[in-house]
Amino acid sequence: MYLSLRSLKRSFARSTGMKIGVGFLLGAFVVGGVATAVTSTTVAVKACVDNRTQAMYLSTDGTCSKRRTLVDLGTGGMNVKAIAAAVTPSVVSVNVTSASGSGTGSGSIIRTSASSSYILTNNHVVESAATSGTITVEFNNGDTIGATIVGRDTTYDLAVIQISKGNLPVISFGDSSALSIGDPVVAIGSPLGLASTVTSGIISALNRPVTTGSVGAESYIDAIQTDAAINPGNSGGALLDGQGRIIGVNSAIATLTSGGQSGSIGLGFSIPINQAKRIANEIIDTPTHTATRPVLGVFFDPSYTGSGAKIAKLVLSEGASNAGIPVGSIIRSIDGFKVADQVSAIVRIRSYAPGAIVSVVVDLPTGTSKTFKVTLGSTSSQ
Repeated sequence: MYLSLRSLKRSFARSTGMKIGVGFLLGAFVVGGVATAVTSTTVAVKACVDNRTQAMYLSTDGTCSKRRTLVDLGTGGMNVKAIAAAVTPSVVSVNVTSASGSGTGSGSIIRTSASSSYILTNNHVVESAATSGTITVEFNNGDTIGATIVGRDTTYDLAVIQISKGNLPVISFGDSSALSIGDPVVAIGSPLGLASTVTSGIISALNRPVTTGSVGAESYIDAIQTDAAINPGNSGGALLDGQGRIIGVNSAIATLTSGGQSGSIGLGFSIPINQAKRIANEIIDTPTHTATRPVLGVFFDPSYTGSGAKIAKLVLSEGASNAGIPVGSIIRSIDGFKVADQVSAIVRIRSYAPGAIVSVVVDLPTGTSKTFKVTLGSTSSQ
């Protein structure tokens, strides 16, 4: 059985003319003020539904005004209904039109001011509009607005776009380093163009080495694996923990065949939010709107087919060289994580921030094993 990894950007055929009717629970959920995570999974969550617009507002005191109806969103171990109500307004559809065609993905609002907001998404969602084309953001209530690219990072398959609309509900950040296999998760995005779609599942695995993109322009992801249903169009959308906090950016799925698009088979992959947050902050805050990535300071031997990653060349005055690792050494593990090949080595290194100190176990050319402490260098990440 062949598994291929595919990004989740959804391309549309304009001739379909398909229209989807939605009822109340898939309608406009608008949270007044800034959205927060669901603060407790055991306390009843209540909301107010506007009798005219059917917009939903979280109720902090369990009461509503005369023009709104109080609804109980329930309690439970992981309250998907409450999470959807609280977080859906912070997740948008990202529609792109360019000379190469049109498509859609998803994104999460990560910063807002009085006049503008920043949205985190995947690079592959917006890259076709980097030089020409248009980007339109659609909110869960159907409103749309144009967007511009702030910066892109092909190395991590991340991008930040900006819209001239402020005071929007910002998604709350979780901690992807605190996750465990089996933790419940919720995915929100626009699969197949169906905005504000909510699915749930668990974390199936952590630290999966995943590569996406074309040869020479690969993105390396130290991925969170989930069985929550994600499909083309979910790219850039949010993977949430049981409290409604974003812990990952949905980016790729595994398919059973190498040809054409395929739907979910329960193997979805997300970029950990700790990694994505660092990249997004650097894109927004630096004058060049670019991010950095860590480097070990080595070139791997592409002809080596054994277990591990063989060092063919060192970069002088970089991490591995400074630590004393010799050429010809084979990396076996990094901070206790087994290195199966050069891809897993690259993925593991790029999961850190520049300046991190890592423990690298190598087989020396002499045949003995040795552990080195290496301080990772930094380079521009494009």
